[in-house]
Amino acid sequence: MSKIAFVFPGQGSQKVGMGQDVAAEYKEAQAVYTAADAKLGYAITDIIKDGPIELLTKSENAQPALVSTSVAILRALETHGVKADFVAGHSLGEYSALVAGGYLMAEDAIHLVHRRGKLMEAAVPNGQGAMAAVLGLDREALGKITQSVTAAGDDVQLANLNCPGQIVISGTVAGVEKAGEQAKEAGAKRVMPLAVSGPFHSKLMAPAAEDFRAELAQVTFQDGAIPVVQNVDAQATTDKTAIPEKLVQQIYSPVLWEDIVANLIEQGVDTFVEIGSGKVLSGLIKKINRDVTILAAGDVASVQEVAEQLKEAK
Repeated sequence: MSKIAFVFPGQGSQKVGMGQDVAAEYKEAQAVYTAADAKLGYAITDIIKDGPIELLTKSENAQPALVSTSVAILRALETHGVKADFVAGHSLGEYSALVAGGYLMAEDAIHLVHRRGKLMEAAVPNGQGAMAAVLGLDREALGKITQSVTAAGDDVQLANLNCPGQIVISGTVAGVEKAGEQAKEAGAKRVMPLAVSGPFHSKLMAPAAEDFRAELAQVTFQDGAIPVVQNVDAQATTDKTAIPEKLVQQIYSPVLWEDIVANLIEQGVDTFVEIGSGKVLSGLIKKINRDVTILAAGDVASVQEVAEQLKEAK
């Protein structure tokens, strides 16, 4: 029997104006933004509406803005009666997935990622960390390179295992540069530095992870209704007691996105619905498996189109 997975994008998908037509059309979506402003104590919705993009892109704003938008669009989609069999998100998107699965209240998730963004920004002094996308090299070969560079004294590790031939590395500026050079020598087609404010998903983020543990302890996790596949191990779970520790680990561990998608397909998922701003995950999923159905809901028209397609598929 065919199954559906709702998947949620992470940082980098933000854009000014995202989700606002959905909020205007669906009161359930507008309620998410209203609650986000109240919980944060400032108008994240105004930043989403008006920008500028530089302000929206700051982690402490981008993270709650993206989760708010994904959950708002989710709530609009839910009014059409569609449901998922599994949920998952890419890095930050895991928090949207936890809301979709029933493990977190939307306001709590939005508050958590606001704090997460601040802690991640502060963990490593600006200019000391870096990330780069490596294209055309497999994880085993790149993993050996990062281990060798780290052993020589410059920290770098695999950060995002996005799809075959697309892996992001993260660490010190020197570590990322050296690993990038060695990756090219080993046959990588391209190494692209990323415009990020820190070495996310590297062990340099460990101080932020420890501080974040205290934030998680103040939030109540509920019994979820839908299995969530988490970033750190790519395994489906409904165990609310295990989720917080994996969210701590996620800050300094690789995002196993390719493994998550493969695991979902093994579980019988043949339809993926990306919910939120942009279509980054849709592109990655297509590179992982071209046989699955990939849909994206990001505005009013696509919400209604996805709802119709899912109803017809039943």
